[in-house]
Amino acid sequence: MKTEKQYFDEAITLAEYMDNMKTYKESSLRIYELFEVPKDDEFITLLTEKKPGILVISEDWCGDAMLNNPILRKIAEAAKLDVRVAYRDEDTDLIDKHLTNGGRSIPKYLLLGNNGEVKATWGPRAELLQEYVAGLLKSLPPKDEPEFEEKRNEFVTRITAEYTTKPEYWLMVYEDIRSSFLPVLQKKSQ
Repeated sequence: MKTEKQYFDEAITLAEYMDNMKTYKESSLRIYELFEVPKDDEFITLLTEKKPGILVISEDWCGDAMLNNPILRKIAEAAKLDVRVAYRDEDTDLIDKHLTNGGRSIPKYLLLGNNGEVKATWGPRAELLQEYVAGLLKSLPPKDEPEFEEKRNEFVTRITAEYTTKPEYWLMVYEDIRSSFLPVLQKKSQ
């Protein structure tokens, strides 16, 4: 089985991934164009100094990836980091090592140390957004109900619109990534 470092070395850059998107590309690029990394942040300073690699496990059909990846890209650009993307469905061995509650939820971000070891993970969704989305999902009818598909599609349309138009969501994602990775970066040795 390949290591995370091997996956990282073989992966494409986050910019290439976004350029190659077929689903949600316009929405993802909109977030990327509008989001600005907060200034004077210890997080960006430490990322710049320590230069960890970040391996992203993603697919472009994922609404959470549409929201989160442009924010990570802006973080990476501000800190001059190398961020690479491995497609989840091309080789499930990687995601199977980093499940969320037993599922292959994406995107998943792996903060890599100097030797390619995983120092921290993040994803697939900021905690506050997870609570919000979970509440919305509770209102869906059971999957075996005739109106389930219609209501699910309405949910996807609604959350996609909110993800692409609410800068407060973008800051939630930034802050959540920051809170997951900053304690690791603050340690003496990486």
